Amino acid sequence: MKDHVLIREGLPTLGVLLIFTVILYLLYPALAVIGIGLILFVLFFFRDPKRNVIIDDKLVLAPADGLITNIEEVEENQYLKDKAIRVSIFMSPFDVHVNRSPISGTVDYLAYRKGKFISATKPESHDVNEKNLIGITNGRKKVLVVQIAGIMARRIVNWTKIQQKLEQGEKIGMIKFSSGTQLFLPRSTEIMVKKGDKIQAGKTIIGRFSND
Repeated sequence: MKDHVLIREGLPTLGVLLIFTVILYLLYPALAVIGIGLILFVLFFFRDPKRNVIIDDKLVLAPADGLITNIEEVEENQYLKDKAIRVSIFMSPFDVHVNRSPISGTVDYLAYRKGKFISATKPESHDVNEKNLIGITNGRKKVLVVQIAGIMARRIVNWTKIQQKLEQGEKIGMIKFSSGTQLFLPRSTEIMVKKGDKIQAGKTIIGRFSND
């Protein structure tokens, strides 16, 4: 997907707000500033900054902008079907919400799970909230990216399809407003970040694959 100043998913919201602001200006000129403020927020939220990605098949890049809230070993039964390292990322309304592929490879697993819409800041949201799962393999290693809806983010956007070839750092989707992303990695992966780190999709190195 090409780089743009604004993600196309933001255009309908922007159009509605433009009409709303014009109506406010015509009826109550002093209140038009509210509409202008909302327009500026939408432009900020749906921004799509260019990222210079350094491709390295030994490295795993961040799939999302945000704050790392947890790193733990878990049993991943959907795609890796093995013990895995789960990296949980909270995306606030002020983060860029474009998700990117952590590795170069092929999409060979997609699944959408309906669920709740509780706050992404709550640990249980990762288990019960609506989510989209994207499994990517490079032929030797597999990673799983999970897009998780939040209390405000009730729409998950997936830009991938089965057998699609992806480059490391390529855009794979987005989630509207505050939300979460999880990255599942093989247990042997050397993790290069820690809880509390701020990360950027396609730029921050999350880990390094082992040679096994």
